[in-house]
Amino acid sequence: MVKLTKNELKKQKDALKRFQRYLPTLQLKKQQLQMVIRQAEQEYDVLVREKEQIRKDLDRWVGVYADGLDLTPYAEVERIETSQGNIAGIDIPVFEDLQFVDRRWDLVTTPLWVDQGVKMLRSMLEVEAKLLLLKEQLRLLSEELRTTTQRVNLFEKVKIPETKDNIRMIQIYLGDQQTAAVVRGKIAKRNLLKAAS
Repeated sequence: MVKLTKNELKKQKDALKRFQRYLPTLQLKKQQLQMVIRQAEQEYDVLVREKEQIRKDLDRWVGVYADGLDLTPYAEVERIETSQGNIAGIDIPVFEDLQFVDRRWDLVTTPLWVDQGVKMLRSMLEVEAKLLLLKEQLRLLSEELRTTTQRVNLFEKVKIPETKDNIRMIQIYLGDQQTAAVVRGKIAKRNLLKAAS
């Protein structure tokens, strides 16, 4: 319940100014997040197509050259190097590099085309690592977008209209009180004049 006083009126007006000042910042953040999410989704789609193309090339290569040779030991991931990026105040992981376990193969007994097969397999694993981090970025950004959208809606649909209604209600009450005080003053003055005559 709102108090119907001048102090409360000032408090409500200050709150309204604060809400109206903060709302454009939230709306801008929402737009920025939506734009970044669209870009990340496009990048994700490009990487998925790139991965599919590498897989097709690798399958063709395996069909022609592999002869039962297992290349996976030569493309074992040691670690994924990441850094922290910041988009609209959200910390997100950013792909930097993919490090593989250093395994050598015998250059004399191993066919020459193994180099190309290992290179293609490593490329595919790098794309998969990028996809994994991009998926995490999208999750974090979508979560922040949801929160920001809720805040925008809270300010637009609840707080600002509620505060405006409170201000209107207090102003009406204070106006009525002022009118009643003037009327009481006039009645008192008339009664004083009657008593004096």
